[in-house]
Amino acid sequence: MKKFLIYGVITIGVLAFIVWKLNANKTANVAKTEFVKQSNTGDVPVLVEKVAKVEFDQSFQANGNFEPIRELTFMSEISGRITKLNVDEGSHVSTGQVIGRVDDQIINTELQQAKVNLEQLRVDKNRYENAFKTGGVTQKQLDDTRLQYDLAVARIEAAQRRVNDTYIKAPISGVINKKYVEVGAYLSPGTKLYDIVDVSKLKLTVSVPEAQVITLKNGDKVNVTTNVYPETNYTGTISFIPAKGDATLNYPVQMEVSNVSGKTLKAGMYGTAHFGLPQMESTILVARSAFVGGVNSNQVYVLENNTAKLRKVVAGKIFGDKVEIREGLAEGETVITSGQINLVDGSKVTIQQPAGK
Repeated sequence: MKKFLIYGVITIGVLAFIVWKLNANKTANVAKTEFVKQSNTGDVPVLVEKVAKVEFDQSFQANGNFEPIRELTFMSEISGRITKLNVDEGSHVSTGQVIGRVDDQIINTELQQAKVNLEQLRVDKNRYENAFKTGGVTQKQLDDTRLQYDLAVARIEAAQRRVNDTYIKAPISGVINKKYVEVGAYLSPGTKLYDIVDVSKLKLTVSVPEAQVITLKNGDKVNVTTNVYPETNYTGTISFIPAKGDATLNYPVQMEVSNVSGKTLKAGMYGTAHFGLPQMESTILVARSAFVGGVNSNQVYVLENNTAKLRKVVAGKIFGDKVEIREGLAEGETVITSGQINLVDGSKVTIQQPAGK
């Protein structure tokens, strides 16, 4: 019982100390604020700007690297020894073009055997069908013969497919970027043969901020330039806008870019996408530095008769170092853009000229 009373007294004492400390800190903070207000012997120097409506150009540009529209590592589907290669690194190939051969002697032999077997089964099937009409064989015997015949047909189709696979054909159009095998090499299923890159069109992926991505849609045309051919404009078509942005609130927008004859771009080159968007209606834009503690605070200091007045505003889109103001400011007012760290609501200020003026 004594322990319980002791613990209770200690707990009450600790709580009372915490409450006292919080009140003391609050009193000290209020005192400091009042000190700042009253102890300044001179006005606080600040920089300001006039609030005005402007017509803002929404056009922007973003950079990225070109990627091939399609690329794949082509692998063998059969086993066998390579007898011929028709292309080398740098060769242009078309879909379905024969680019190599694999030894087909054994596979062709298997195909011929399957054809002979099928012919024999065809004869047996016809004989059994005629015999069945006269009662010479049972229904089961006839069904078994027909089944063997159908299986033989399937084996021929499989053998023919293996023969066809000895002709190595390009699965896509493009350029042979890398060759992994030579004539005489033995292939197994999954052996790498070629890297094929299709650069008839290129992909350009650029990061677009959230404020601009909402103005874009699939199919929009985009002007694309590059340092390699600065005099040439390429046409990009937006093909993909992700539904989710990254941690920095940027969205990797992807576009297809058509190459220009004689000035062909290569994968890995650097490109710039120029997004030409409609001009915004007149709106109020203020310097990003005008916000107290950052744009998310939605607070700025407004100059009134050489006095700083804290004002609540509603911030909109961010355009570089400018922020759209949707509510809270009127055209012609003056906002403080520098020196807020020394201000409290009601501080007297003096306007300074920016450096260099």
